[in-house]
Amino acid sequence: MLERESYPPQFMPAGLPETIDAWRAVMARRRYAGVLPLSTFPRLASMLADVVGGIRYAVAFDRDDQGFAYVEVVAEGLLPLVCQRTLDRFEFPVRIDQRLGLIRREADEAGLPPGWEPLLVGEDAIAPKVVIEDELILAVPLIPTQAGEASAEEWVWSTGGDAETQAAAEERPSPFAALGRLRGGSA
Repeated sequence: MLERESYPPQFMPAGLPETIDAWRAVMARRRYAGVLPLSTFPRLASMLADVVGGIRYAVAFDRDDQGFAYVEVVAEGLLPLVCQRTLDRFEFPVRIDQRLGLIRREADEAGLPPGWEPLLVGEDAIAPKVVIEDELILAVPLIPTQAGEASAEEWVWSTGGDAETQAAAEERPSPFAALGRLRGGSA
């Protein structure tokens, strides 16, 4: 997990408000950091094995050198997941470092710098916990598997049988081979 000393100096620990006026926060260059229990993320909690633990976070509002407003979200922790191969609980390490470009209208998305994700704010306040939760949800693997276990892409699906049965199946001629001979003979 992130240690307090590992935060950049501009991230000073402060309580995270429920809602923030993003545009005022950008003007004031607001920064927040701390720890949120996993139980404070209801949508994420439904994907977890349990809600034991917490997520260290840092949220910063600012403008880049070209004047684009953004919120930077840094979050780190261990997510308790269920391995879909073994059905065992395991802790999945997650680290997020995402810069979201603040936009008032969807049409403004095209003007964001490359690599930035848009965050449609308009004139409404944003809920920073929801933004952090969205990023954590995106970090959860589609099919969670423990380290050392085969990932979903590596799983080999077979019809079963022993080695002799599989060898016999490989020796049988393909039905398409006969079609190939017929086609080759009529040419």
